[in-house]
Amino acid sequence: MQKRRVVITGMGVISPVGTGSAKFWKSLVEGKSGIRPITSFDAKDFECQIAGDVIDFDPLTHFNTKDARHLANFVKFAVVATREAIANAKLDLQKTDLDRVGVLIGSGIGSLRTLQVEYEKFLERGPSKISPFFIPKLIINEASGQVSIDTGARGPATCVATACATATNAIGDAMRFIQYGDADVIFAGGSESATTVLGVGGFCALKALTKRNHEPERASRPFEMNRDGFVMAEGAGVVVLEVLEHAKKRGAPILAELCGYGRTSDAYHVTAPESTGAGAAKAMALAIKDAGMTPKDISYINAHGTSTKLNDKVETMAIKTVFGDIAKKVPVSSTKSMTGHLLGAAGGVELAACVWALKDDIIPPTINYETPDPECDLDYVPNTARKLKVQTAMSNSLGFGGHNASIIVKKFRE
Repeated sequence: MQKRRVVITGMGVISPVGTGSAKFWKSLVEGKSGIRPITSFDAKDFECQIAGDVIDFDPLTHFNTKDARHLANFVKFAVVATREAIANAKLDLQKTDLDRVGVLIGSGIGSLRTLQVEYEKFLERGPSKISPFFIPKLIINEASGQVSIDTGARGPATCVATACATATNAIGDAMRFIQYGDADVIFAGGSESATTVLGVGGFCALKALTKRNHEPERASRPFEMNRDGFVMAEGAGVVVLEVLEHAKKRGAPILAELCGYGRTSDAYHVTAPESTGAGAAKAMALAIKDAGMTPKDISYINAHGTSTKLNDKVETMAIKTVFGDIAKKVPVSSTKSMTGHLLGAAGGVELAACVWALKDDIIPPTINYETPDPECDLDYVPNTARKLKVQTAMSNSLGFGGHNASIIVKKFRE
């Protein structure tokens, strides 16, 4: 069976640097950071006291009072990002066969906030006070489920949970669903809201977060010598994927073609990447092969680039393995330097950055890049966005548990 072509017709973004895809992109191009001191709880006793929280999102603008209270934040983010993507795609759901529309939106963690609140109720007032909405607010699949309810999509509705590779896996898997005829349209991506006591505390216990609390906007510094950990963040990134024929028939705005997907497992460690980067390299190579390309065809790489010592070193090694002699000629940047790490939503917002890069021929920078690290010696587009013809872009995501995923988009051509 010949695989069907898949295009991106809409994008929705909620992020620490702005709610709305266009606002998000403007901030990235300007090199603005969305990292701030934590205000949602008292973090004075935590080693990391900063995060990339979303500050311009009002649930009551998008939901009635009841739904705003009963839906977890990551679910609300997913719904609103999907609504923006649908509007961006000019998709009229009333004129669409909803049996052929699917949803594949994942989350790395789900709602830790709900878990914490309900456990506190139990301790204080006993089991009878646990909310009947506890489980529906907690579980990861409710993002896809609620988007399906909100849109009426009756096709395949599922979710992915592969830690920080979640959204990239979700988008790649959704592409496969469309390529092989399981659906004609899919809303795909990731959503996360875990900058809570338990979330921040858990990652602090892993020694994974930065301690640069005195200068939040300068704390996330991927590939830079003085990086000391990542910054947690929240938000959502969702795209509308369509089979090309469906998009053309309705006159949709085609933003890019999604053409390559690779995923592997390190089979190595619960948190650390395999030391040679072999799994990440294989995922990139598979994505390039799936796209019918060679490494020379890649214009830009949006790196996983978390700002941890090990991840950035290993991802650099993986890129050098795949790209060989031309590795230092390929622009690589980490938008996590501005947004922080959105965990399960990271791949969704980073794909949106790649699509914008194709559209505007601009590569977003890696900010806070001051002192080069000899072990990270690629072109990381330091500090300032770069005008460059971008024909193709690759987005990498590497997750705890050894999950590696890469997707490739290119400018649409008939």
